[in-house]
Amino acid sequence: MTVMSISPEEAAARCADGALLVDVRADHERALGMAAGALGVVREALEADPHRHLSHPSREVVLICQSGVRSRLAAEALRDRGFTQIASVEGGTEAWAAAGLPMQRPDIDADFSERYARHLRLPDVGLAGQRRLEAARVLLVGAGGLGSPAAYYLAAAGVGSLRIADDDIVDRSNLQRQILHTEARVGTPKVDSAAVALAALNPRTRIEAVAERVTAGNVERLLAGVDVVVDGADNFPARYLLNDACVKLGIPLVYGAVHRFEGQASVFDAGRQRGVAPCYRCLFPDPPSADAAPNCAEAGVLGVLPGVIGLLQATEAIKLLLGVGTPLTGRLLQFDALGMRFRETRLAADPDCAVCAPGRAFPGYIDYAAFCAGG
Repeated sequence: MTVMSISPEEAAARCADGALLVDVRADHERALGMAAGALGVVREALEADPHRHLSHPSREVVLICQSGVRSRLAAEALRDRGFTQIASVEGGTEAWAAAGLPMQRPDIDADFSERYARHLRLPDVGLAGQRRLEAARVLLVGAGGLGSPAAYYLAAAGVGSLRIADDDIVDRSNLQRQILHTEARVGTPKVDSAAVALAALNPRTRIEAVAERVTAGNVERLLAGVDVVVDGADNFPARYLLNDACVKLGIPLVYGAVHRFEGQASVFDAGRQRGVAPCYRCLFPDPPSADAAPNCAEAGVLGVLPGVIGLLQATEAIKLLLGVGTPLTGRLLQFDALGMRFRETRLAADPDCAVCAPGRAFPGYIDYAAFCAGG
């Protein structure tokens, strides 16, 4: 006996007469909207234990999915299990909505549903993951070449709070790579320029603009309450301070750096994984002198290069917040723009690291600015 396929209008009429409407799509699909009054039960769960969800085999049940395929297959499975009053909605939820029949959404507003629709369709993100992003707080140090793409994509992804620390102002020479800023905002603080750009992109993301340089005196205040730190700094004193504070406070640090035509990225998570994951000082125990570490202004940098590395940093930050995938913890990803090649180097935790060695007390913050300057 073939399972009956019925139109959305007939399905709505049957439900009005007492039939049970069951949406068999996955949770993340239903988050985008479902037929009003439908009971949500994932197809696999319904087929595995139909008696748990359906009161009696003789109860009239109408199944609906996205386009009508899965609901028909589920209906056939239920028919084989003895359920006799089963129908499938032809065209599924797409046809239901196109017919103008009432829809319902979970407890989310229309802007949330529309803005993050592509995330909500991903099983590894879905409604729960998007809400996790919305509840997250990220510290981004630097609103320059690396910070610009990272900030754009973190805000676009729906990170709820983005604290941006940078004490610099927008210079015309920045515009070749620092895409947060515009000609009209030359001469304004970078954090204010960033706040304007990101608010225009996603007003749901709260921007906390902090016009300060990272120092030993403010680093813990800047890290207070954040879930992930993204290092977009262009100087070694800030990089080492961030590493030390993240180890002490147990916060993952997403690292990135660029030089001329090459860049690199990693995740340092030694604070939460002592003796297992390395920190930045396991890789570079001591900061170089200022003479040995020219910045972008001195050495130059290909304009698109920070975009590549900054996007990698944003990707790693989002993965950490969602708890999905394999982060770059214990791996250094190096990028050669001229050769268009990536190379990965394994990193091990240094058992004698001055900051993250298991059982070692925190040594205190060093005046890295004076150290690098030779003072």
